Amino acid sequence: MLAHLFDPVPAAIVIGGTLLATALRAGRADLRQTGVCLAALCRRRFDAERMRQDLVPLANDIRTDGVFRTPARNTGDRALDGAIKAMVDGHSATMLMMHHTAERKKRLGRAQRAAITLAQAADLAPVFGLAGTLISLAGLSGSGIARAMFLAAISQSVLATLYGLLLANILLAPLARAIERHAEREEMVRQELIDWIAAQFAAVAPRLRRGTHAA
Repeated sequence: MLAHLFDPVPAAIVIGGTLLATALRAGRADLRQTGVCLAALCRRRFDAERMRQDLVPLANDIRTDGVFRTPARNTGDRALDGAIKAMVDGHSATMLMMHHTAERKKRLGRAQRAAITLAQAADLAPVFGLAGTLISLAGLSGSGIARAMFLAAISQSVLATLYGLLLANILLAPLARAIERHAEREEMVRQELIDWIAAQFAAVAPRLRRGTHAA
């Protein structure tokens, strides 16, 4: 029975038309970003616990030597390493938060662009399902149509509508929401990690102020 649910002609109309129309609407940059976000769904999630373990030596250095003599440590995450370097170079947890906030805004913006692109595609898929239906039914306008051709045209028209609905609601819309959820989860664990790093600085800040006043 499943074999009867596949027809390459309406599938090509729906899938090809949706992809083409989405590409024309979104543009190259948004399409590229959508691909990046989709690939990120298949990669391992941001491992805040591993990052925290990697940063334990940094926290110990901050508590022992203060931020003035503590070197920055790389974790392999560009945004996190940039935030830590900003804190160490600026000797302030405020610099850490500022850098993290700026990078967070960029990440969420990229995820939003990808989700919007997929949402646009989800809106377009049923339209091309209807287009496939109309194209299939257009073949019935002639007189003396054989019964087999009539049934084939009806089958293609129904499948085109089905493909449009499935593509929109089973694939594209769920992927758009998956990108949003992925971004939300990552930002939550990133924020917890940044707060932990800032707390290490806060623990030595009173000593730094006392040392400055004493000097």
